Amino acid sequence: MKKSSLEFNDVIHDYVLSHSLRESQILVDLRNETAKDSAAIMQIPPEQGQFMSMLVQLTGARRTIEIGVFTGYSTLCVAQAMPDDSYTLACDVDENWTNIAKKYWAMAGVDKKIDLRLAPAIETLKSLIAEGQSESYDFVFIDADKNNYEHYYELSLSLLKPGGLMAIDNVLLFGLVVDVNIVDESLSNVFTQENIELMRTLNTKIKCDQRVDICMLKIADGLTLVRKK
Repeated sequence: MKKSSLEFNDVIHDYVLSHSLRESQILVDLRNETAKDSAAIMQIPPEQGQFMSMLVQLTGARRTIEIGVFTGYSTLCVAQAMPDDSYTLACDVDENWTNIAKKYWAMAGVDKKIDLRLAPAIETLKSLIAEGQSESYDFVFIDADKNNYEHYYELSLSLLKPGGLMAIDNVLLFGLVVDVNIVDESLSNVFTQENIELMRTLNTKIKCDQRVDICMLKIADGLTLVRKK
């Protein structure tokens, strides 16, 4: 058996969490509240949140962007891991979900570090570039509408400092990028054929993009790390 073919069952997954996850009670409460929502599948798992926390600590990130906030779990993970004088620009369009996020950010005492912009993220990112903020951010997390991923990628690359890190979520689309019949029909309401084709195109583009160093990981629904050269 090759290590690359290993598939971990729920027992192993539970073991990993019980021996590594350090999740604050506020994060637990936020995750539990989000689980009640019909769109809870959009929530990143706690081990991914902890991984992202470590990434910003390892890179010494102080200025970050999050594209796609949902109920704010990943934003909270990153904000808690950064210094008090750090800055996170959070982009979303849904006030109902982000109201949940703001509640928990305030409870955690990190709300003053987070600048929530309720507007299409492409407009927000373009405005940052127009304001002269290119190459001024340390870390970007992309987890929003899949049809605009390539636009988010290019705009984020402009905003990242050389050596800055980008994390792109859902790059495997639960395996749909490989085989559209690989998962059950319930995901047909989550990811469209257009989503699948656009993600395949982006994954290929990033693989060939000499402006960056890359690493695609099988964590959660697939996470690609991109380091700007």
